[in-house]
Amino acid sequence: MKISKYLHSCLVFELNGYKLLFDPGNFTFAEGLVDPAAFADVQGMVITHIHPDHYYLENIKKILAINDIPIYTNTQVGSALNKEGIKSTVWDDGIYHIGPFKLQAITATHEPILGNPLPQMTAFIINDKILHPVDSMADTLLGYNGVELLILVSMAPFATEVRIAAFADKIQPKQILPVHDGYAKDFFIEQRYENYYNYFKKQNIVFHKIYKPGDSITIG
Repeated sequence: MKISKYLHSCLVFELNGYKLLFDPGNFTFAEGLVDPAAFADVQGMVITHIHPDHYYLENIKKILAINDIPIYTNTQVGSALNKEGIKSTVWDDGIYHIGPFKLQAITATHEPILGNPLPQMTAFIINDKILHPVDSMADTLLGYNGVELLILVSMAPFATEVRIAAFADKIQPKQILPVHDGYAKDFFIEQRYENYYNYFKKQNIVFHKIYKPGDSITIG
């Protein structure tokens, strides 16, 4: 499976020629580093929650204008899309199959943000190998200890690096793909990712230092 990153938490999962897009939020096209045409051949879009760095209506409309793909999301985001005349499929907790992908949807608690109500948020287990907790580091996700890949928030207003690393320590994945870095300068990301890399290397966990648009990893 190939996983490509398009700034912040925008990811494309590709397997057997099928591409699934996650969270093209407000950072994705903001600086012109990514063009909507990059998603012209994806077959579906997943939106995890309503925060603008994950759900950004303008970007969704740009993508749909060139590629009228189905959208899969939760009730809160689905309601917001419906008000804009955009159809979506609402997923409750459970297992869903899209092309070669098996997705287990899990309601997860978003980390608290100052002055911001908690949204409804859906985390995922993908093909029994990848834990995508989105913006959650809740203890309810610790049951997925030992997964092949953890998609990990690397910096955020709701967490310190110490707390982020402690969550990964508990999960003990074989590999980590960092996300949630779209508001940081390149030099800062590179510095912090080198720090994460060295920290997790001591535990034989591979930390992938990717952040530029289109950078990707492949897992078996």
